[in-house]
Amino acid sequence: MSASPVITVPRPVLAIQQRLEAAGFETWCVGGAVRDALLEIPQSDVDLATAATPVQVRDLFARTVPVGIAHGTVGVLDPEGVLHEVTTFRRDVTTDGRHAVVEFGVSLDDDLARRDFTINAIAWHPGRREFRDPFNGRADLEAGIVRAVGDPDARFAEDRLRILRAFRFAARFEFEIESATWEAAVRQAPDTMYLSAERVREEWWKGISRACDGLLLARLWEESGVAKVWLPADHTTICHHLDREPLAALASWRQPVEPILRRLKCSAVEIARGRAIDRGPAGPSDVTLLAARRWLAGVEPFANDLLRIHEMRTGVPAPWMAPVVATRLYGHPLHRSDLAVTGSDLIALGLPPGPAIGTMLDALLAHVIDDPDANDRHLLLDRAREALPE
Repeated sequence: MSASPVITVPRPVLAIQQRLEAAGFETWCVGGAVRDALLEIPQSDVDLATAATPVQVRDLFARTVPVGIAHGTVGVLDPEGVLHEVTTFRRDVTTDGRHAVVEFGVSLDDDLARRDFTINAIAWHPGRREFRDPFNGRADLEAGIVRAVGDPDARFAEDRLRILRAFRFAARFEFEIESATWEAAVRQAPDTMYLSAERVREEWWKGISRACDGLLLARLWEESGVAKVWLPADHTTICHHLDREPLAALASWRQPVEPILRRLKCSAVEIARGRAIDRGPAGPSDVTLLAARRWLAGVEPFANDLLRIHEMRTGVPAPWMAPVVATRLYGHPLHRSDLAVTGSDLIALGLPPGPAIGTMLDALLAHVIDDPDANDRHLLLDRAREALPE
């Protein structure tokens, strides 16, 4: 981290900030972009916090979107149509651990005091090239510490998703969680049950996809007690690493994964992936091409999940990777759709429509999985003809 950093603010954001200031409203850059810039990580969106009320912001700019008026946030569209968030200085009045009621008309320091962690409670004024850092967040960035702003029990009681955010930041930056902050997270872990499944799922997805150390993220969920609340499992696995693919990372660590995905209200596609992972089989019976074909025919399109999970659990690529790659490269038939004949061909041959068609196609598929060269229209029709009842 640079001793005297200067944060570069995108021109459209700077134009919005300068217009607000010219109208008499104190306006600062805040949030993750300031944190990431101090860590010399390329930042994307730069959010603004201002003394202007949402009504005043909308009066100043021709193109706005009320993205979160109740919480003071207005989206201002720049000339290119890109939305930039501008939020009024605010403080929490009441909260139920999931949602807060806020009031406006407060100072920047009041606004920073309501934020979750010191590393996220740093503001930058591009005009004066000045930081506002009332909670020593820059020192915590330098030391690699995730520390709650003020009383950690109070911060987590305001929104218990902050517990999961603490884990995400620790795993993303490979930071330590300050002891009082960690103890508060453990005390309130059971209360995360009142969060919505969608918010918890988003935190896991975001956390593992951005983590420098996926195992650290899993350990924090496990040791805090949050995993017990949200990721019920019959057994867990000590992995060598967790990659950034959220579902495969979860499945490599805790199984069965299908009930977890249902608990997190995942999509039907993700639940189907989880079901396939649970049912396996995890790998072929041996490393021959025949075994690889039989395995792929049973687990596609989820074979890559199983290959990834094997590597995360063992630390080495699956020994059957080579025959799997070869099978795919050769284009060997694995599914009914790969057959050189169709159900219509079988009907034309004299087989009555109905379940018998599927039974015959499955028999032909089993034959060509064992012998890919047999996937020839004439050969398969001859074989089907021989199997027809007299």
